[in-house]
Amino acid sequence: MYLKICGITQVDQAEAIAAISEVSALGLIHVPNTPRYLAVKQIKLINQALVTFSVDRIGLFLNHGIEEIYSVVNQTGINGIQLHGAESPEFCQKLKQKLPEILLIKALRIKQKVDLVQIPSYFPYIDKLILDAYDPILAGGTGKTMDWSILSNFQPDCEWLLAGGIKPENVAAAIAQTQPNGIDLSSGVENQPGDKNLLKIAELITQINLAMKTPNMGSDLG
Repeated sequence: MYLKICGITQVDQAEAIAAISEVSALGLIHVPNTPRYLAVKQIKLINQALVTFSVDRIGLFLNHGIEEIYSVVNQTGINGIQLHGAESPEFCQKLKQKLPEILLIKALRIKQKVDLVQIPSYFPYIDKLILDAYDPILAGGTGKTMDWSILSNFQPDCEWLLAGGIKPENVAAAIAQTQPNGIDLSSGVENQPGDKNLLKIAELITQINLAMKTPNMGSDLG
């Protein structure tokens, strides 16, 4: 199970979370005017603190240009990119050509089943997919849960993570219903935006482990 804790803002919390063996990636949000925004120098500082840990350091971008993303990657040393805006498959292709060694994740907001039709066009250019809850105003971090029934029998050709309103109380049900390769969350393990709660993360992992021990679960979970 690929577990990504997004919206990291503090070095000490980043180190503590990265030390948890079940955590696969930390998300660092470079989207201005959002509550968990990090400037380039802050991303670099956290990345430097994490290089000895075996976690992916994912920079999150929203409708940024390719050259700006390239600059942030080079300045900070992050090893992953999450695109959370209206980036097209062609954009992903160009970015992957520019940064072939970087883990590229595309997030899509899903409102209804028809929204899944767009997904296959991204497969040749991305490494992982995130499906998040739709909000008419906010691009992410809303704490809203998507309609998981939309994802029944969803089996894409790349690894995918479920996002949107995931928390310790509902993660087992989310896994049971959608069978993702991973989970991506932020507000579900926070005291307040950007301030993570290590006890909530521990409970989340406990619930994930219990869900994966359930019969017929776990074989497709990364």
